[in-house]
Amino acid sequence: MKIPQYIDYTNLSSTATSDDINLLCNDAIKYQFKSVCVYPQYVNICSELLKDSAVLLCTVVGFPHGNNTTASKVFETKDAMLNGADEIDMVINLSALKNQDINKVKNDIQLVVSASIGKVVKVIIETCLLSYDEIILACEVSESAGADFVKTSTGFSTHGATVKDIELIRKSVSDSMGVKASGGIKTYKDCINMINAGATRIGTSSGVHIMEAKS
Repeated sequence: MKIPQYIDYTNLSSTATSDDINLLCNDAIKYQFKSVCVYPQYVNICSELLKDSAVLLCTVVGFPHGNNTTASKVFETKDAMLNGADEIDMVINLSALKNQDINKVKNDIQLVVSASIGKVVKVIIETCLLSYDEIILACEVSESAGADFVKTSTGFSTHGATVKDIELIRKSVSDSMGVKASGGIKTYKDCINMINAGATRIGTSSGVHIMEAKS
């Protein structure tokens, strides 16, 4: 099991500096992580830093609450594509989901998928704010809208991923759909537990610590 290839190495701190982002990218290259995940303002910088590496570049859309208009999410996505993003982690419209406005939720995702011009789109459903049935519904809508992954959490709410969340998401989507565990994953054991539960990607800001503690 090649743990680095599961990891989206993340820095979504509101105070992240250019130096922090440089270090993030350099460490991602060193440890051969799957991707880095950064705010949109740093996509162009990361694109340059990662251009000669195999590390993918991920950014966030509608982050962290998801209640932006669809038009603004589409604009963010197109802008990210122009600046060199490989993957988009978008936050689902949680209010629309709670209102049972499924058409609005699905349209929101579909238009971001379309704007991503064939790149990977992960839908953050914020499991800690959803009921069991709402998690299943969010998974079904995300897949039917053409997304590539369902992702548990932003890391900015009440708690992050749990093994039970991952098991439920894995059961709620097809085998071809990716499942990303994020939020609160800080150790090598955490990674293994999430992967064994069905995660195919791990979002963490503790990537270096995970790899160094393992060795």
